[in-house]
Amino acid sequence: MNPELTLPHDGHVPEFSARPVWCGRDSTVIGAVRIGAQAWLGDAAVIRADGQPVILGDRFWLGHRSTVHIATFGQGTTCGDRVTVGRNSVLHACTLGSDVVVEDDVVILDEASVGDGAIIEAGATVFPRAELAGGFAYAGSPARAVRPVGQGEVAERAERLREGGTEGIGPEAEPVSDLDPDVFIARTARLRGRVGLGAGASVLFCCALEAEAGPIVIGADTNIQDNTVIRTRGEGVIIGRDTTVAHNVRIGDCRIGARSLIGIGATVAPGTLIADDVMLAAGSTTDPGQILASGHLWGGRPARILAPLDAERRTMMLRIVEGYRQHGRAYRKAQDGLTAG
Repeated sequence: MNPELTLPHDGHVPEFSARPVWCGRDSTVIGAVRIGAQAWLGDAAVIRADGQPVILGDRFWLGHRSTVHIATFGQGTTCGDRVTVGRNSVLHACTLGSDVVVEDDVVILDEASVGDGAIIEAGATVFPRAELAGGFAYAGSPARAVRPVGQGEVAERAERLREGGTEGIGPEAEPVSDLDPDVFIARTARLRGRVGLGAGASVLFCCALEAEAGPIVIGADTNIQDNTVIRTRGEGVIIGRDTTVAHNVRIGDCRIGARSLIGIGATVAPGTLIADDVMLAAGSTTDPGQILASGHLWGGRPARILAPLDAERRTMMLRIVEGYRQHGRAYRKAQDGLTAG
């Protein structure tokens, strides 16, 4: 069984040392990816190597709606053998050893490393450049060692995670056609209801935009990255132009301004108002009705002001938006090539 969608990127095609044991619905593998034997990919699992390589060892297990990505101009992602990743987790430009268990709703960020035989407990965030030694369980945000673990417990937790994660994510809406030539909608993205997309916007792989009540309006050149879920049950969601919504974000009815960045694995609660020029750090949450003022880096659970939004951060945010404009054009071409073939 092969992934539902595989795409080349910049001349690189995904490589599998053997046919995966299982590939769920909408599972997606892109670019310079090498995957070992006996891989298991859940529903809406995304592995995307569009700038640096992703190298995954034997018996890699990726749960439903989890994402593996890279830092385009910086670092790839590498995992040893027998790595188990739960649901709705993100491995981003990091290095994991062998026999590592990453539970549900975990975010592991750029240049972090995790040693052999470690457990990252549910909901944890591993901060950039963190070095987590093997043989410990880690929890919290930032993730910290809470106790030593033996190989027997690691194997038991991995087995429990795999057994509990075999049930899929269930039926979703049918994908919609991408009618605007300046918009990219991934074939494995699911949009339902009143969804409006500005010119140059992109909705990447396995996203779910569900306008159950109010509309979802995405501004021009804004990118919605893999496995993000936006769902309205009230007034709707409006996101301004030139904004990045990173992987595996959860968004309820809210307003998000222009030129902002919502970090990996963040949760934006209903009623939140995020002003223009805001960065919300990875793994953060907002409280219902919270207002995030312009010109700041916000982070934490719930989010609070951490630092001014300096020139370096603003430049980085603009670079991401421009990079995703280019990704959108490249993915559209590759996806259209599949249709033509």
